[in-house]
Amino acid sequence: MPLAPKYSKTINDIASLFYDFLPGSPHPYANQAISFRGVANELDLSKFWTGGSKLPAINMLLSHTYEYEKSKFCNLIITIVNNSITYRAKKNPVTKNEIVQLNSLISKLDFKIPELWDKNFLDSLSGDTPVVSDKVDAKQVDYDDLLRNFVALQNLDAQARGFAFEKYLNTLFDNFGLNPRGSFRLKGEQIDGSLELDGGYYLIEAKWQKNPLNNSDLLAFHGKVNGKSAWTRGIIISYNGFSKDGLDAFRNGRATNLIAIDGQDLYALLSKKISLSEGLRKKIRWAADTGEISKSIFELFI
Repeated sequence: MPLAPKYSKTINDIASLFYDFLPGSPHPYANQAISFRGVANELDLSKFWTGGSKLPAINMLLSHTYEYEKSKFCNLIITIVNNSITYRAKKNPVTKNEIVQLNSLISKLDFKIPELWDKNFLDSLSGDTPVVSDKVDAKQVDYDDLLRNFVALQNLDAQARGFAFEKYLNTLFDNFGLNPRGSFRLKGEQIDGSLELDGGYYLIEAKWQKNPLNNSDLLAFHGKVNGKSAWTRGIIISYNGFSKDGLDAFRNGRATNLIAIDGQDLYALLSKKISLSEGLRKKIRWAADTGEISKSIFELFI
Protein backbone atom coordinates (compact mmCIF):
# COMPACT_ATOMS: atom_id res chain seq x y z
CA MET A 1 0.00 0.00 0.00
CA PRO A 2 1.48 3.41 -0.96
CA LEU A 3 2.19 5.96 1.75
CA ALA A 4 -0.53 8.47 2.59
CA PRO A 5 0.10 11.83 0.88
CA LYS A 6 0.83 13.59 4.18
CA TYR A 7 3.61 11.10 4.94
CA SER A 8 5.02 11.27 1.41
CA LYS A 9 5.16 15.08 1.63
CA THR A 10 6.92 14.95 5.01
CA ILE A 11 9.49 12.42 3.81
CA ASN A 12 10.15 14.58 0.76
CA ASP A 13 10.76 17.54 3.11
CA ILE A 14 13.20 15.46 5.17
CA ALA A 15 15.01 14.36 2.01
CA SER A 16 15.42 18.00 0.96
CA LEU A 17 16.71 18.92 4.41
CA PHE A 18 19.19 16.02 4.27
CA TYR A 19 20.48 16.91 0.79
CA ASP A 20 23.65 18.62 2.06
CA PHE A 21 24.14 16.36 5.08
CA LEU A 22 26.17 13.73 3.21
CA PRO A 23 27.42 12.95 -0.31
CA GLY A 24 25.41 10.40 -2.25
CA SER A 25 28.43 8.13 -2.73
CA PRO A 26 31.79 8.32 -0.91
CA HIS A 27 35.03 9.48 -2.45
CA PRO A 28 37.11 6.39 -3.35
CA TYR A 29 39.73 7.25 -0.69
CA ALA A 30 37.32 8.53 1.99
CA ASN A 31 35.53 6.71 4.77
CA GLN A 32 33.00 4.63 2.86
CA ALA A 33 30.40 5.01 5.62
CA ILE A 34 30.31 8.81 5.22
CA SER A 35 27.71 8.85 2.46
CA PHE A 36 24.07 7.94 1.95
CA ARG A 37 25.13 4.81 0.11
CA GLY A 38 27.45 3.91 2.99
CA VAL A 39 24.71 4.42 5.58
CA ALA A 40 22.32 2.24 3.56
CA ASN A 41 24.95 -0.51 3.36
CA GLU A 42 25.76 -0.26 7.08
CA LEU A 43 22.11 -0.70 8.09
CA ASP A 44 21.38 -3.45 5.54
CA LEU A 45 19.15 -1.08 3.55
CA SER A 46 21.21 -1.11 0.36
CA LYS A 47 18.23 -2.49 -1.58
CA PHE A 48 16.57 0.90 -1.04
CA TRP A 49 19.51 2.99 -2.31
CA THR A 50 19.13 3.44 -6.07
CA GLY A 51 21.89 5.97 -6.70
CA GLY A 52 21.50 8.32 -9.65
CA SER A 53 19.93 11.73 -9.03
CA LYS A 54 20.64 12.50 -5.39
CA LEU A 55 17.36 13.96 -4.08
CA PRO A 56 15.09 11.21 -5.50
CA ALA A 57 17.56 8.58 -4.21
CA ILE A 58 17.46 10.02 -0.66
CA ASN A 59 13.68 10.20 -0.87
CA MET A 60 13.43 6.56 -1.91
CA LEU A 61 15.82 5.41 0.83
CA LEU A 62 13.73 7.21 3.46
CA SER A 63 10.29 6.35 2.11
CA HIS A 64 11.01 2.65 1.47
CA THR A 65 12.62 2.27 4.89
CA TYR A 66 9.62 3.94 6.51
CA GLU A 67 7.18 1.79 4.55
CA TYR A 68 8.91 -1.61 4.56
CA GLU A 69 11.53 -1.54 7.38
CA LYS A 70 9.92 0.84 9.84
CA SER A 71 11.86 -0.60 12.79
CA LYS A 72 15.08 0.70 11.15
CA PHE A 73 13.78 4.18 10.30
CA CYS A 74 14.88 5.96 13.48
CA ASN A 75 18.29 4.29 13.36
CA LEU A 76 18.62 5.44 9.74
CA ILE A 77 17.92 9.04 10.76
CA ILE A 78 20.36 8.93 13.70
CA THR A 79 23.12 7.39 11.58
CA ILE A 80 22.71 10.05 8.87
CA VAL A 81 22.88 12.81 11.49
CA ASN A 82 25.89 11.32 13.28
CA ASN A 83 27.85 10.87 10.05
CA SER A 84 26.91 14.33 8.83
CA ILE A 85 28.33 15.89 12.00
CA THR A 86 31.68 14.35 11.06
CA TYR A 87 31.34 15.13 7.35
CA ARG A 88 30.39 18.80 7.82
CA ALA A 89 32.51 19.57 10.89
CA LYS A 90 35.17 21.75 9.24
CA LYS A 91 33.34 23.80 6.62
CA ASN A 92 29.62 23.84 7.37
CA PRO A 93 28.72 22.34 10.78
CA VAL A 94 25.26 20.92 11.34
CA THR A 95 23.16 23.57 13.09
CA LYS A 96 20.66 23.48 15.90
CA ASN A 97 18.04 24.92 13.55
CA GLU A 98 18.46 22.01 11.15
CA ILE A 99 17.97 19.44 13.92
CA VAL A 100 14.98 21.32 15.34
CA GLN A 101 13.43 21.37 11.87
CA LEU A 102 14.22 17.67 11.47
CA ASN A 103 12.57 16.86 14.80
CA SER A 104 9.46 18.75 13.75
CA LEU A 105 9.23 16.80 10.51
CA ILE A 106 9.84 13.42 12.17
CA SER A 107 7.01 14.11 14.62
CA LYS A 108 4.67 14.30 11.61
CA LEU A 109 5.61 10.69 10.88
CA ASP A 110 4.48 9.71 14.40
CA PHE A 111 8.05 9.26 15.66
CA LYS A 112 10.17 11.02 18.25
CA ILE A 113 13.90 10.28 18.49
CA PRO A 114 15.03 11.11 22.06
CA GLU A 115 18.72 11.43 21.10
CA LEU A 116 17.87 14.31 18.75
CA TRP A 117 15.84 16.11 21.41
CA ASP A 118 18.56 15.86 24.05
CA LYS A 119 19.20 19.37 25.41
CA ASN A 120 22.95 18.87 25.77
CA PHE A 121 23.19 17.70 22.18
CA LEU A 122 21.14 20.61 20.83
CA ASP A 123 23.09 23.13 22.89
CA SER A 124 26.35 21.76 21.49
CA LEU A 125 25.32 22.77 17.97
CA SER A 126 25.67 26.21 16.46
CA GLY A 127 22.50 28.28 16.65
CA ASP A 128 20.76 30.56 14.20
CA THR A 129 23.54 33.07 13.57
CA PRO A 130 22.71 34.53 10.17
CA VAL A 131 24.91 33.56 7.25
CA VAL A 132 25.88 36.73 5.40
CA SER A 133 28.33 37.73 2.70
CA ASP A 134 31.50 39.75 3.30
CA LYS A 135 29.84 42.75 1.69
CA VAL A 136 26.95 42.56 4.14
CA ASP A 137 29.28 42.19 7.12
CA ALA A 138 31.03 45.40 6.08
CA LYS A 139 27.77 47.33 6.00
CA GLN A 140 26.51 46.02 9.36
CA VAL A 141 22.85 45.58 8.42
CA ASP A 142 20.44 47.20 10.90
CA TYR A 143 17.74 44.52 10.96
CA ASP A 144 15.70 46.33 13.62
CA ASP A 145 15.50 49.52 11.56
CA LEU A 146 14.59 47.60 8.41
CA LEU A 147 11.88 45.75 10.32
CA ARG A 148 10.42 48.98 11.78
CA ASN A 149 10.27 50.58 8.34
CA PHE A 150 8.67 47.49 6.87
CA VAL A 151 5.94 47.41 9.53
CA ALA A 152 5.37 51.16 9.12
CA LEU A 153 4.33 50.63 5.48
CA GLN A 154 1.02 49.23 6.72
CA ASN A 155 0.02 52.69 7.97
CA LEU A 156 0.15 54.29 4.52
CA ASP A 157 -2.87 54.64 2.26
CA ALA A 158 -3.07 52.25 -0.69
CA GLN A 159 -1.90 54.73 -3.32
CA ALA A 160 1.20 55.82 -1.43
CA ARG A 161 1.99 52.34 -0.18
CA GLY A 162 2.68 50.77 -3.59
CA PHE A 163 5.41 53.29 -4.44
CA ALA A 164 6.79 53.19 -0.88
CA PHE A 165 6.93 49.37 -0.99
CA GLU A 166 9.04 49.42 -4.17
CA LYS A 167 11.34 52.06 -2.67
CA TYR A 168 11.65 50.06 0.56
CA LEU A 169 12.57 46.87 -1.34
CA ASN A 170 15.26 48.74 -3.26
CA THR A 171 16.73 49.89 0.07
CA LEU A 172 16.46 46.36 1.47
CA PHE A 173 18.29 44.85 -1.51
CA ASP A 174 20.99 47.51 -1.29
CA ASN A 175 21.57 46.73 2.39
CA PHE A 176 22.41 43.16 1.47
CA GLY A 177 24.73 44.09 -1.39
CA LEU A 178 22.42 42.78 -4.11
CA ASN A 179 23.20 45.59 -6.56
CA PRO A 180 19.55 46.60 -7.08
CA ARG A 181 18.20 48.61 -9.98
CA GLY A 182 14.97 50.57 -9.46
CA SER A 183 11.84 50.32 -11.57
CA PHE A 184 12.20 50.77 -15.32
CA ARG A 185 9.94 50.57 -18.34
CA LEU A 186 10.55 48.51 -21.45
CA LYS A 187 8.40 48.70 -24.52
CA GLY A 188 4.92 47.64 -23.48
CA GLU A 189 5.75 46.54 -19.92
CA GLN A 190 6.77 47.79 -16.50
CA ILE A 191 9.49 46.07 -14.46
CA ASP A 192 9.66 46.90 -10.75
CA GLY A 193 13.41 46.40 -10.56
CA SER A 194 16.19 43.86 -10.67
CA LEU A 195 18.97 42.52 -8.47
CA GLU A 196 22.12 40.45 -8.70
CA LEU A 197 22.82 37.37 -6.57
CA ASP A 198 25.81 35.02 -6.94
CA GLY A 199 26.39 36.21 -10.49
CA GLY A 200 22.75 35.66 -11.53
CA TYR A 201 20.27 38.39 -12.49
CA TYR A 202 16.68 38.48 -11.22
CA LEU A 203 13.83 40.69 -12.39
CA ILE A 204 11.53 41.88 -9.60
CA GLU A 205 7.75 42.17 -9.51
CA ALA A 206 6.39 43.66 -6.27
CA LYS A 207 2.70 43.92 -5.36
CA TRP A 208 0.85 45.05 -2.26
CA GLN A 209 -2.81 44.46 -2.93
CA LYS A 210 -5.77 43.29 -0.90
CA ASN A 211 -6.03 39.75 -2.24
CA PRO A 212 -3.36 37.06 -2.72
CA LEU A 213 -1.93 36.86 -6.21
CA ASN A 214 -3.38 34.17 -8.47
CA ASN A 215 -2.25 32.08 -11.40
CA SER A 216 -2.78 34.86 -13.95
CA ASP A 217 -0.44 37.17 -12.00
CA LEU A 218 2.22 34.47 -11.89
CA LEU A 219 1.82 33.68 -15.58
CA ALA A 220 2.07 37.37 -16.53
CA PHE A 221 5.36 37.80 -14.68
CA HIS A 222 6.63 34.44 -15.95
CA GLY A 223 6.05 35.76 -19.46
CA LYS A 224 8.04 38.92 -18.74
CA VAL A 225 10.99 36.90 -17.45
CA ASN A 226 10.91 34.44 -20.33
CA GLY A 227 10.93 37.34 -22.77
CA LYS A 228 14.40 38.40 -21.63
CA SER A 229 17.76 36.63 -21.90
CA ALA A 230 18.04 32.89 -21.28
CA TRP A 231 19.92 33.49 -18.01
CA THR A 232 17.34 35.87 -16.51
CA ARG A 233 15.27 34.67 -13.54
CA GLY A 234 12.48 36.29 -11.55
CA ILE A 235 11.42 37.06 -7.98
CA ILE A 236 7.76 37.91 -7.45
CA ILE A 237 6.98 39.58 -4.11
CA SER A 238 3.40 39.81 -2.83
CA TYR A 239 2.80 41.27 0.61
CA ASN A 240 -0.48 39.35 0.97
CA GLY A 241 0.87 36.15 -0.49
CA PHE A 242 -0.39 33.82 -3.19
CA SER A 243 -3.54 31.76 -3.54
CA LYS A 244 -3.04 28.01 -3.15
CA ASP A 245 -5.07 27.32 -6.29
CA GLY A 246 -2.95 29.82 -8.20
CA LEU A 247 0.32 28.24 -7.05
CA ASP A 248 -0.94 24.73 -7.82
CA ALA A 249 -2.11 25.75 -11.30
CA PHE A 250 1.14 27.57 -12.04
CA ARG A 251 3.26 24.62 -10.95
CA ASN A 252 1.26 22.01 -12.87
CA GLY A 253 3.40 20.71 -15.73
CA ARG A 254 5.50 23.86 -15.98
CA ALA A 255 9.22 24.38 -15.55
CA THR A 256 9.87 27.66 -13.79
CA ASN A 257 12.60 30.21 -13.27
CA LEU A 258 10.73 32.12 -10.53
CA ILE A 259 10.63 32.18 -6.76
CA ALA A 260 7.81 33.73 -4.73
CA ILE A 261 8.13 35.79 -1.53
CA ASP A 262 5.36 37.10 0.70
CA GLY A 263 5.13 39.53 3.62
CA GLN A 264 5.54 36.77 6.19
CA ASP A 265 8.81 35.74 4.53
CA LEU A 266 10.17 39.29 4.79
CA TYR A 267 9.04 39.59 8.41
CA ALA A 268 10.67 36.25 9.30
CA LEU A 269 13.98 37.19 7.70
CA LEU A 270 14.18 40.56 9.42
CA SER A 271 12.84 39.54 12.84
CA LYS A 272 15.15 36.49 12.99
CA LYS A 273 18.08 38.50 11.57
CA ILE A 274 18.59 36.10 8.69
CA SER A 275 20.53 37.37 5.68
CA LEU A 276 18.21 38.15 2.77
CA SER A 277 20.85 36.71 0.45
CA GLU A 278 20.81 33.41 2.32
CA GLY A 279 17.01 33.41 2.36
CA LEU A 280 16.94 33.82 -1.41
CA ARG A 281 19.48 31.04 -1.85
CA LYS A 282 17.36 28.67 0.25
CA LYS A 283 14.25 29.55 -1.76
CA ILE A 284 16.11 29.10 -5.05
CA ARG A 285 17.56 25.75 -3.97
CA TRP A 286 14.15 24.51 -2.82
CA ALA A 287 12.50 25.55 -6.08
CA ALA A 288 15.28 23.88 -8.08
CA ASP A 289 14.91 20.62 -6.14
CA THR A 290 11.11 20.45 -5.92
CA GLY A 291 9.51 22.91 -8.36
CA GLU A 292 7.78 24.61 -5.40
CA ILE A 293 8.38 28.37 -5.73
CA SER A 294 6.79 29.59 -2.50
CA LYS A 295 8.26 27.49 0.33
CA SER A 296 8.04 29.69 3.42
CA ILE A 297 11.10 31.11 5.16
CA PHE A 298 9.72 29.81 8.48
CA GLU A 299 9.84 26.24 7.15
CA LEU A 300 13.22 26.65 5.47
CA PHE A 301 15.02 28.07 8.51
CA ILE A 302 13.04 27.56 11.69
